[in-house]
Amino acid sequence: MTSTPTRTDLVAELAAAVDGEVDSSARRRAEYSTDASNYRVVPEVVVFPLDADDLVAAIATSRAAGSPITMRGGGTSIAGNSIGPGVVIDTSRHMHRILDIDLEAKTARVQPGVVLTDLQKRVAPAGLRFGPDPSTSSRATLGGMLGNNACGPHAVAYGKTAQNVHSIDVLDGAGRRYEAADSLSVVPGLDELVAANLAMIRTEFGRFGRQVSGYSLEHLLPEHGHSLARFLVGTEGTLATTLEATVKLVDVAPARLMAAFGYDDMPAAADAVVPMLAHSPDAVEGLDARLVEKVRRAKGASPIPELPPGAGWLFVEIGAATEAEAEARMAALAADAGTSSVRIVRDPIEATRLWGIRADGAGLGGRTSKNKEAWPGWEDASVPPEKLGTYLRELDKLMEKYGVEGEPFGHFGDGCIHLRIDIPLQEDGRVLRAFMEDGAALVTSLGGSLSGEHGDGRARGELLKVMYSADAIDAFGQVKALFDPSGNLNPGIIVDPAPLDANLRRPAAKKTAPSAGGLAFAHDHGDLTEAVHRCTGVGKCRSDAVTSGTGFMCPSFAATGDEKDVTRGRARVLQDAINGTLVGGLTAPEVRESLDLCLSCKACSSDCPSGIDMAAYKAEVLHRTYQGKRRPIAHYSVGWLPRWLKVVGVAPRVVNALASPKWIQRALVSGAGMDTRRSLPTFATEPFRRSTTAKTRAAKNNPAHAADAGAAFGVEGTGERRRVVLWADSFTDGLDPRIPTAMVAVLEDAGFEVIVSAGDACCGVTWISTGQLDAARKRLNGLLEVLGPYAVNGIPIIGVEPSCMGVLRGDLTELLPDDPRAHAVANGTYSLAEVLTGRAPVKPSDRWQPPRLDDVTAVVQPHCHQYSVMGYAADRDLLARAGAQVTEASGCCGLAGNWGTEKGHYDVSVKVAENSLLPKLRDAPEGAIYLADGVSCRTQGSDLADVDGRHLAELLAERIGAR
Repeated sequence: MTSTPTRTDLVAELAAAVDGEVDSSARRRAEYSTDASNYRVVPEVVVFPLDADDLVAAIATSRAAGSPITMRGGGTSIAGNSIGPGVVIDTSRHMHRILDIDLEAKTARVQPGVVLTDLQKRVAPAGLRFGPDPSTSSRATLGGMLGNNACGPHAVAYGKTAQNVHSIDVLDGAGRRYEAADSLSVVPGLDELVAANLAMIRTEFGRFGRQVSGYSLEHLLPEHGHSLARFLVGTEGTLATTLEATVKLVDVAPARLMAAFGYDDMPAAADAVVPMLAHSPDAVEGLDARLVEKVRRAKGASPIPELPPGAGWLFVEIGAATEAEAEARMAALAADAGTSSVRIVRDPIEATRLWGIRADGAGLGGRTSKNKEAWPGWEDASVPPEKLGTYLRELDKLMEKYGVEGEPFGHFGDGCIHLRIDIPLQEDGRVLRAFMEDGAALVTSLGGSLSGEHGDGRARGELLKVMYSADAIDAFGQVKALFDPSGNLNPGIIVDPAPLDANLRRPAAKKTAPSAGGLAFAHDHGDLTEAVHRCTGVGKCRSDAVTSGTGFMCPSFAATGDEKDVTRGRARVLQDAINGTLVGGLTAPEVRESLDLCLSCKACSSDCPSGIDMAAYKAEVLHRTYQGKRRPIAHYSVGWLPRWLKVVGVAPRVVNALASPKWIQRALVSGAGMDTRRSLPTFATEPFRRSTTAKTRAAKNNPAHAADAGAAFGVEGTGERRRVVLWADSFTDGLDPRIPTAMVAVLEDAGFEVIVSAGDACCGVTWISTGQLDAARKRLNGLLEVLGPYAVNGIPIIGVEPSCMGVLRGDLTELLPDDPRAHAVANGTYSLAEVLTGRAPVKPSDRWQPPRLDDVTAVVQPHCHQYSVMGYAADRDLLARAGAQVTEASGCCGLAGNWGTEKGHYDVSVKVAENSLLPKLRDAPEGAIYLADGVSCRTQGSDLADVDGRHLAELLAERIGAR
């Protein structure tokens, strides 16, 4: 009898056998200990194979060692299918090649790590697509889709992944490699097993389209062509591993039309589905009004196109050969929709935005309308569409019985409902178990399936005995024994399933005591644990949003492709650090390593549907780590930059002259903890506050003056005197005084009376980004002394630097939650574009029009804090009104304040800039300008592309006199 090898032995054997990375570090194991599910299972080691041969070697080595093997694609499994205790293999890192596309046969041969969106982009020019399209398609891999039998909205038209596979090159659990297609002979004994169970298979399997729970034995029947390929789809990696796959492609309808139908509630919407299906729609999706309201609360109403009246909606898409045919078919469908509340959405951009809300449902559903944590588990049940209304009504009763809440959404056309429920998982899984057992009884009584596309995994495998007969359960075991006799492949899933309440992640993470002087975490009931568990694992941060221009999250992952450098990976490490069983607390080196390449860009706070704010978590962790201790030198240099600007301001010409020699620059930069490829800025010879423009508009810094100004301003801002306060932050004052000077000119041209705030009003942004929260709070208290009286008296504050405005609009109330002045300032601070486009309480003169910019072509870099906290819509609208031709960069510029200057960050900073900014600048036509309101963005453009950036105020001010 051989002894089980230690983890050290296993790692050494894998490292010798595999050319790709083999990583058994605590940080890496924490990153891969959970997916998008409720579960946490720590692996022994994570392997990143380079190709199919590498993958075969990794599996063979693991099998020989007797180690469990779990395959992981995008890691978005909601049922816990992609986590395991032994070897976790991630094919998304390297095995993402599209090997062949046959346009005549309409097939594509792919490696398992290919992301669905990448395949869609490749075949779209030929008018083709892969049919199924789960909401995670921008990060879901084909291997994962094969594992779970993924579907998505268009499964109504194209079927599940199983219907769209041609053949699969697999390695089964017995070590046999073969092409799975339309023969059972490659697996000895499988044909005999099917023949012995024909009656059971024909009566219990394939009863309706979304029955995917268990093994889909119906595909092995002779009348279904003995399709081994289709059968292996949805087996969750328990029988065989995909090495390559040949998938089918379908034609894209030339004309597509979307409509939204409103209903009194979601069950009423469900009742309307069956009549709609008679018109062969391409998609019928349901969306609860409460999910839409969450988007409104988070981002305002502008991201949401107009919807017809209702408390729930069906989004329906028709595909046709011509627009006229699409219109006619949609009209016929609408006549059978059972509602007069209808809006046809003909604008494809509006339609995309509506589908985006639906796609973010899993993340949006992570909190209920009462801000309670909500969880998957019973998120994927399906029933025949004709039973859907009944199911939803009974489900409402079940939730009422348990005193829980959830917001149903999903694939109503297929009878598949997604739902996250605020089951109290903070302590244990007792309520989860009871609810799941009752839910299983309900759905099976209606002829439904425990899962409709996510698979059973750890969440529902134990309940298969409720859905299937003892003979069917026995057949599952026999199948497993034929394919994987040693039971190494994804154990505890489907066959001999783990208890559904074992290895739950949330109960192991106890409430975190607030830190002295830390952030308030008001949206998370003051609990950092609750905050980091906002991460539902849906992995939108892993999408190609930055490089495709559809979002800003996550720039470091877009540069490195490593789970370590993505928002989700960081959240998992923080969760594990709080749990304390693998990573030794928030001050552990693994946490610092995980957060090191976080740019604090705040894009996740806007782009992540779960509401993660990794910049805030990083600030809190740094605060706890270094409180009362010596900090890295960069925290005292660039982290104290506003302080040094004040010192330099005493004699800026002298400092500029002394620092001009290259060797002095290098010595100063290196000694400050900065990368020597960066340089010191040139300091303004006359700070803005000393300028004539500022002095002639300066205000007395006292509440009485503010009250007098507020009285003149008027409560609604309708007085003739349109007063605003211009806040010139420390960076603007000491580095770019020409910008606030330009802002004064533009604001006065628009009819405003400008007051320049007196005194030192520093927001402390660099102290916040380096986790010096006590010092940041001190500076913000000082800022409130200066700006608070104006905000309290209703006078809008106009900021210059986006990162500083972001602090006032966000971090300020997290650091000073109980100060009413903080909330007044947060609610009363605006950007120049917001004021000029009428988004502030005080409006420009009725006669004012922006200067014409018809001859301007600009590459625009929205500051990441502006994008994330304030939004860029006002600037976009203003530039459009002025006639400028604009190309927007996506994602952070890569400098990110102090981050990009620090030693060890330069190379990644450049890679981040290559995500979008640098290619946009290189491709810009001759004469184009670089428009960037952020000092970091302008500095990065100057450092890396030798381009001088301009602030919006400068561009507008130059044209005022030319009108």
